[in-house]
Amino acid sequence: MPRPRPRILSFPDPETLAGALAAAVAERLRNALAAENTVSLVVSGGTTPKPFFRRLSEYDLAWNRVLITLADERWVDAADGASNEFLVRSQLLRGRARAATFVPLKNSAPTARQGEDECHLALSLLPRPFAAVILGMGGDGHTASLFPGAAGLAEALDMHSDRNCAAVSPAHAPHERLTLTLPLLLDAGLIILHVTGAAKRRVLAEALEGGPAMRMPVRAVLDQDKTPVHIYWAP
Repeated sequence: MPRPRPRILSFPDPETLAGALAAAVAERLRNALAAENTVSLVVSGGTTPKPFFRRLSEYDLAWNRVLITLADERWVDAADGASNEFLVRSQLLRGRARAATFVPLKNSAPTARQGEDECHLALSLLPRPFAAVILGMGGDGHTASLFPGAAGLAEALDMHSDRNCAAVSPAHAPHERLTLTLPLLLDAGLIILHVTGAAKRRVLAEALEGGPAMRMPVRAVLDQDKTPVHIYWAP
């Protein structure tokens, strides 16, 4: 049987998308909480998810039973403006969602490589499968910190890996990073790819045509049959 194609949902603008995405994720969390005592959500950084985070934080959920972590993190201090943790704490962990528990990827190790083991253990305590994993996509076809040409990319994409996270050093982006490995990203009830802009729609179209994941790592998420993928797009 052919692999199921990702479902693409298009919206007229990013704000409408953010509202629809927040409603969908809140519903997934509500359903998961009805079946489990605690549930996990994986989110991503960048500027794209800010309105989504603000909308999601307003939902009346049992946030005290929700654990939130990141798909990837730059190896910078949590107070640094480049930190994804800083973004999540300021934009999502507020209002009702303030009661959620955040599980950071960044720890006190001097480098991401040295911080791998501690991060692996922290992630191993999260309830799985994740209720949902929300990913973004860069103009080069990267997702999480799975960058084309990055040192450590092959290890992070290895579906036979027993590691939860991997240190990567992008060739053309600042900061050493820690990313969830592909097997962990796929250990979810649903993956949502949150994409905006005409340029990224063209990148997405190329990725959906198939080809080497090492060249466009987002293909490793799109071209698999383990976890359903929904793509939320707006111009």
